[in-house]
Amino acid sequence: MTLRIFPLGGLGEIGMNCLALEHEGEVMLIDCGVTFDDRGVGVDVVHPDFSVLDRYADRIRGVFITHGHEDHIGALPYLLRRFDVPIWGPPYALGLVRERLREHEVLAHARLAEAKPRAHYEVGPFRVEPIRVTHSIADALALAITTSDGTVVHSGDFKFDETPPDGETFDEARLRELGDAGVNLLFSDSTNVDSDGTTGSEQGVGEAIEPIIEQAEGAVVVALFASNVHRLRMLGEIARRTGRKIVPLGRSIHTHSRVAHATGYLDWPSDLVWPSERVRELPRKAILGLATGTQAEGRAALARLAHGEHPHLTLGRGDTVVMSSRIIPGHEPEVHALMGDFLRLGVTLKTRVTDRGIHVSGHAHRGEQKRLIDLVRPRAFIPVHGTIHHLLRHAELARECGVARTLVLENGDLAELKDGALDKVSHVTVPRVHTFAGHAIPVGVIRERMALAENGVAFVHVPVDGAWRISGEISLFSRGVLDDSKDAHILATVRNDIRADIEAFGGIRDEASLAEAGRLAARRSFFRLRGSKPLTTVFITRNG
Repeated sequence: MTLRIFPLGGLGEIGMNCLALEHEGEVMLIDCGVTFDDRGVGVDVVHPDFSVLDRYADRIRGVFITHGHEDHIGALPYLLRRFDVPIWGPPYALGLVRERLREHEVLAHARLAEAKPRAHYEVGPFRVEPIRVTHSIADALALAITTSDGTVVHSGDFKFDETPPDGETFDEARLRELGDAGVNLLFSDSTNVDSDGTTGSEQGVGEAIEPIIEQAEGAVVVALFASNVHRLRMLGEIARRTGRKIVPLGRSIHTHSRVAHATGYLDWPSDLVWPSERVRELPRKAILGLATGTQAEGRAALARLAHGEHPHLTLGRGDTVVMSSRIIPGHEPEVHALMGDFLRLGVTLKTRVTDRGIHVSGHAHRGEQKRLIDLVRPRAFIPVHGTIHHLLRHAELARECGVARTLVLENGDLAELKDGALDKVSHVTVPRVHTFAGHAIPVGVIRERMALAENGVAFVHVPVDGAWRISGEISLFSRGVLDDSKDAHILATVRNDIRADIEAFGGIRDEASLAEAGRLAARRSFFRLRGSKPLTTVFITRNG
């Protein structure tokens, strides 16, 4: 039998993880995530266009979630609007899924089923066994997927944490058993393949942060990814020991702490947590704020604190901000600017540069990736979750570990595992859907927004008479092109160029043709004078 492999997202990029497996004509998905658009064009999230799965519409047997990060669960509302399929996942991930589905008003018809480690679940022709792994979020799983043609292992996002704060240790024994029995194919997380050695334990992060909080004279704000419940748990314990109150700052902190309480992963007592709107009632030394926005997101709590715009808490000299996070590649300028804003306030700033131990990654470093390959000993290997650079490097590592067959895929590639052979057989373009407030934004609108950001926009009004001859003054104003009040001479030149081209127009004269002639004239003129071609709209009004 043949196993077909079709990545919709997460291969050739960081984020938007979604992998389709087809066997015996039926399909299961592993994860269903989003990515984010940082171009500043009014996009909330980006997800795969699930219409590429329409040919399997009545044969999609379900989605298996490995853990609850947005790049693994965030696209589920959009998938469920198109296909009514069941979703399996660990309890903490499903708690977050319920939050997302409720926001998008699709929870009522969703079929959610909890998946427990070492149990078995039938998803069409696939028999799925979740396996406990450690990651920067609670309740993370790898998957062992048995088909009539053998066993496939998907690592999910993982690291080897020897002392996880929640006590849920990495199930090496089960992975070794699977390796002994024989694994046909391993999919493995490639994110940190360029980092040598190992990541370090979450327990060590607590040990690094506690003395900083203990010695701080004023308020302390720890900036972190809200999904890291291990860290939230440790910070609660540190707050108790140092006599501080936990002050949640940011919607994500509230969401994750609420779900973590409901699923038993967090036990903050009510007297430990202090509402942010009453934070001024606390002595400065009693404040331990937890803030989202580690990548300098403009609307997040951390940026508002840095800019002195938070409605409840103001930071200054004597206060401390702990950046318990890493900078996601591409966000360096914004995050460094944010750090500068805190330093200008006189805040004591702690980062991985000043205090290395205050953050560890949730993704396996190169040494741990090798360790997983050695445990599973697959006959074939496909790297997942990374750019093409990460994937190629991880495939190289697998070959160094003795894996005979490796294959690097990107989104849209279709591969087949058949009789031990692993090959790419074709490619299908998987469009991306950009959304705002839960609704898709047409591709043409995104292109227009990018063009507006780059070149600005000009509006032209041309009055004409009954014979389509110009009958008055042409008006022109721009936005994002030049300063209309200071560059009147440029606007006058553009208006003259528009008039000359329309008057010389030799084609059929009607509203559409004259508007197009005026538009092209304006763009040519602006390009000659300013070196750019703004989006241009021409209005023709006819009198007589």
